[in-house]
Amino acid sequence: MKIKLDQVRFNYGAMPMFFDLEIPENRIIAVIGPSGAGKSTLLNLIAGFEQVAGGHIYADNKEITNLAPSERPVSMVFQENNLFAHLNVETNIALGRSPKLKLTSQDRLDVNQAIERVGLGGKELRKPAELSGGERQRVAIARALVRQQPVLLLDEAFASLGPALRFQMLDLVAALQKETDMSVLMVTHTPEDAVYLDSWLLFLENGTISSSGTAKELLSDEGPDALKRYVGQAKLEADIFAPLD
Repeated sequence: MKIKLDQVRFNYGAMPMFFDLEIPENRIIAVIGPSGAGKSTLLNLIAGFEQVAGGHIYADNKEITNLAPSERPVSMVFQENNLFAHLNVETNIALGRSPKLKLTSQDRLDVNQAIERVGLGGKELRKPAELSGGERQRVAIARALVRQQPVLLLDEAFASLGPALRFQMLDLVAALQKETDMSVLMVTHTPEDAVYLDSWLLFLENGTISSSGTAKELLSDEGPDALKRYVGQAKLEADIFAPLD
């Protein structure tokens, strides 16, 4: 699904934000930039958790600017996975399909399939406290999947995970995106994630899109100076350029 922000304005304290872009459909888009640049705000505007001060938001040419979050064709996973501690894996996931847990036989089938797709088979009855951090994020992703929306928003969903678990989650997201053809918009502070996923990259500065393009192109020695300053030239050369050679 194609998401378009048409001259969208938003005021965050003293800093005005402005977004005017089309987000490529059916692929993974990584969003990076300094703290306070507007990364989470961009996702929240698309999801409907923040309201625009001006402009319009479209999903496949249908305006969604004034729709409630539940009416928009998006699902969102946060860094804090927002699981209910007293509910088991299966029930936490089922809430994505029906907040009142009034499930049809098809709903239950879809929940079970989502559990299998994220690798949690056999752990349906466990509570969040019995799961690892990576497993809890898998539950949050499965809950988003059962909503069956064409756009998935990840707001630093893997920031609290160690490198090994983070890459497992990235592999899972890549596999699910390929399987479902959904659009994935992912905020990350780790440029390596964007390269690893061969993603389209949006670099935000001061509340607007400073640069956009493929991660491989932007995170190269030919990339924008502002982006180089953000990630640090030494880090780019040591951690990013070498794997791309």
